[in-house]
Amino acid sequence: MKSALKAQDKPRLSTLRLIAAAVKDRDIAARAEDRCCGCDEAEILAILQKLMKQREESADTYEKAGRLDLAEAERAEAEIVREYLPTPMDEAEIADAAVDVVTELDAAGLKDMGRCMGELKTRYAGRMDFGKAGAKVKDLLAGTA
Repeated sequence: MKSALKAQDKPRLSTLRLIAAAVKDRDIAARAEDRCCGCDEAEILAILQKLMKQREESADTYEKAGRLDLAEAERAEAEIVREYLPTPMDEAEIADAAVDVVTELDAAGLKDMGRCMGELKTRYAGRMDFGKAGAKVKDLLAGTA
């Protein structure tokens, strides 16, 4: 934030302030729930993902309404938020992780789907597209992969 302030990069500064406010708000809510340490890393990742998704949805809405200037600004904010997220996993990494979890948990059928997905969510929060992972795990458990 300090370097954005010194460089007079107003879009970056406003986006970083937005992120800081969202994290602080969640931190205050966590302390109200008697969690003295505040929000954890997984919650911060969820906040960042939510902010990025909101920016992308807003950009699409602005684009449909013919406001390309506002759409561009929203996409720029989404890119700034994306810088603070871990790099997403590609298809091959998702497939490898799904195979590893199914093997480690010795999952035998679709009844183990929830257990496998829960393990993937704990290990790869913020990095994995769980829609794709769910399809891969389902294929593995059904025996079609």
